[in-house]
Amino acid sequence: MNPCRAQKFALTFALFASVNLSYATNINVTGLFTDRAMVMIDGGKPRVMTVGETINGAKLISANASNATFQVDGKKRVLSMGESYTGGGNNSSKATASLNADASGHFFTTGSINGNSVNFVVDTGATLVTISTQDADHLGIDYRHGTRGTISTANGSTNAYGVTFNNIRIGGISLNMVQGVVVEGGGLPIALLGMSFLNQTNMQRDGSTMTLTQRY
Repeated sequence: MNPCRAQKFALTFALFASVNLSYATNINVTGLFTDRAMVMIDGGKPRVMTVGETINGAKLISANASNATFQVDGKKRVLSMGESYTGGGNNSSKATASLNADASGHFFTTGSINGNSVNFVVDTGATLVTISTQDADHLGIDYRHGTRGTISTANGSTNAYGVTFNNIRIGGISLNMVQGVVVEGGGLPIALLGMSFLNQTNMQRDGSTMTLTQRY
C-alpha cells in the first residue's frame, strides 16, 4: 500500500474508533412484557425489542412484567418501567424518565414515594404532588401532623395536609424532600405528579412521548 494512503487509512480508522468509543447508548424503558420490552433507543421512537435482539450495542437479555435486563457496555443493566440508562461511560448524564400518553393524552406512570410503589398522572395544573389520605395511610405517611388547610377539587373544597415526601422516584429521576399535599376523601383515585416535582425537571414532549430530565 502507498505510504500516504496507509497513513490516511490509519488516521481515518483512528477517528472512527474515537467516535465509537465516545458513543453513548441511551435506553429508556417504556413498556414491559414477557420476553419483550418497549424501549426508546438514543431518543428514537418507541419500539419493541425481543429477547436476544440487539440495537445500537444494547442487547435484551430477559424481560418480564417487572423489569428488563440489557447487556450494554459489557455489563448487565436491569431497568424497571420508566427507568433509563446512558452508557458510553458518560457519568455526567442527567437522570431521565420517559412517559407515554394514553388515548386521552394523559401521561400515567408508576413511580414511588418513600420507596413504595405509587401510580401517578402528570398534572401541570397541580402546584404540589398530591395524594389521598388512603394512599398516605398505605404509604405510612403521618400527614395528620402536617399543616392543615383546605383545597379546591372538582368535587368542591376538602381538608388537606401539607407534607414533605422524603423521596419521590420516577424512572431514573430520584428527588428528595419534595413538597406535597394529602387530601381527605375518596375523590382522588390516583396520585397527581404536580409542579413541586416537575419544576425540578425539564419536560420535553414529542408526540405521545414525554421525557423528563432531572435538572440537578
